Amino acid sequence: MDSPHRGFSWRFLLLAIFCLATGPRHLIAQTDNTTVDGPLQPNTDTARPKQVDNDTILRMVKAGLDDKIILQTINLQPGHYDVTPDDLIALKSAGVSQQVIAAMQAHGTGLDIRSHHTPTGEITPESLGLDDPGVFYKDKQGDWIRLKVERVAIKSGGTVKSLLTHGIISRDMNGHIDGAKSPLVLPTGIEILIYAPVGTEATEYDFLRFREHSDNREFRTLTGGVFHSESGAERDEIEFTPKKIAPQLYTFTVPIDIEKGEYGVLPPASAGMQGTGKIFTFSIPE
Repeated sequence: MDSPHRGFSWRFLLLAIFCLATGPRHLIAQTDNTTVDGPLQPNTDTARPKQVDNDTILRMVKAGLDDKIILQTINLQPGHYDVTPDDLIALKSAGVSQQVIAAMQAHGTGLDIRSHHTPTGEITPESLGLDDPGVFYKDKQGDWIRLKVERVAIKSGGTVKSLLTHGIISRDMNGHIDGAKSPLVLPTGIEILIYAPVGTEATEYDFLRFREHSDNREFRTLTGGVFHSESGAERDEIEFTPKKIAPQLYTFTVPIDIEKGEYGVLPPASAGMQGTGKIFTFSIPE
């Protein structure tokens, strides 16, 4: 007959075997629960920031964000931009401003992004994105776009002496432009900018309303550099008051109440010659 001590030993042995058999599972379950239910651990997998691209810029423009915000994004965020000629045409057609397009081109090249003012606040042709002298209008994005350049045939007529030009002999000048209308249509109230060559001023330009025909436009004005000195029913100058905003840069606004029709701005180089020259044209529609 077994003693009480022997029975206790067997029971103790069986209990130890049971604990060994079930204990690891219990510990594993506790470990699994700790992984699921415990506090979140910091994520050490840092994703690379997404690069800004053409699609990003197009979405920002479509959302109506200001150019300043878009330019800051281009300057501060990593990005890659497609700027082939076809890409540039697509960007412009989608309403992206020239300033933003220039920033996309300059990205990664070390070039400074040009703003409307220099760091000192001075306005210059370069700060406005202008490369060559000409006549420009301000579009909806605030960029200066060159007016339509057309060829004008010029012939001189009779002479007249004007007291306002201190007795200088001036000549009637007749201009002829092919085509009934300018390809460029603008609204009234548009702002015009003259970027004059060195040595010339805006008062040497003629602002003209053309006489319209079925297949051409014509005008009559005076040479001599004072465009308003002999204006009248027989001549087609429109008196305007350009404001000088910087050396070589002048602005004026097309009047809101101006008559509908065909208009042009004649540079002094063309006004002083006979033969063919260039004229900047636009149309105010009915």
